[in-house]
Amino acid sequence: MKELQGKTAVITGAGSGFGLELARLCAAEGMKLVLVDVQADALARVAEELAAHHPMAQRVDVSSAAEMETLAAAVQARFGAPHLVFNNAGVGFGGLIWEARVADWNWVMGVNLMGVVHGVRLFTPLMLAAAQADPTWQGHIVNTASMAGMLDAPNLGVYNVSKHAVVSLSETLYQDLALVSDQVSCSVLCPYFVPTGIHQSHRNRDKDELAAPTPSQRISQVMVNKAVESGKLTAADVAKLVLDGVRERRFWLFSHPQALGPVGERAEALLVGRNPPDPFADKPEVGAQLRTALRRA
Repeated sequence: MKELQGKTAVITGAGSGFGLELARLCAAEGMKLVLVDVQADALARVAEELAAHHPMAQRVDVSSAAEMETLAAAVQARFGAPHLVFNNAGVGFGGLIWEARVADWNWVMGVNLMGVVHGVRLFTPLMLAAAQADPTWQGHIVNTASMAGMLDAPNLGVYNVSKHAVVSLSETLYQDLALVSDQVSCSVLCPYFVPTGIHQSHRNRDKDELAAPTPSQRISQVMVNKAVESGKLTAADVAKLVLDGVRERRFWLFSHPQALGPVGERAEALLVGRNPPDPFADKPEVGAQLRTALRRA
């Protein structure tokens, strides 16, 4: 999809991070904007910033099927089928996998996985119908996963599971779309540590669901905070990667391709039946620090 002027973009998680930066880029390209976020004040700020582009801003909990269905109906009524859908809203959560409560699983999977599921199930049919009606129409879906969808870092289990599911969903979507249309395609975004607000995503969680964090969860929060805040690549850099990927119809969008080495090692271990490799092989001091902290907790 080379030409973006006048086309419609639906962006979830538009109040911060990758969503905000992609909204800015899409506005600069002259696209019609649908801005979606669960955080009302952040959404209001971006809507005000981009007011000259007359965005449609809607507060939505992407984990809610009903709220997403209302959003899709509103988008169709105002703009018709969107040309670009960025299923980007996400939350972070760490700690030893057996310590996560049912409420934690429901929250993370609800936003990270079901938010993408709802975006795919609701907007893909609209896009395919538009493509069938017009042989020149083109559309693209981008789903935000993570490098945690390619690897399984310890002490991040629930998050890993959600992001692996998004990678699987996205690959399947790519193959399914190829069966029925040459006009609609998709990408999966797998960022590594980039300074965004995801490490503070509990700010948007229902306070009734919050519980005192376990020692492993506190340790994970400290380590993730440090890694995210020290990231050299910016959210704006990643947003540009996304828009370039849409134009080039690239499926895999890696913010840090240099970090793919462990993915190859994992695949090699799988092929030969070897146990999973040490995730800290290249940074043994980090692994030692984590083991010590957890065993003392």
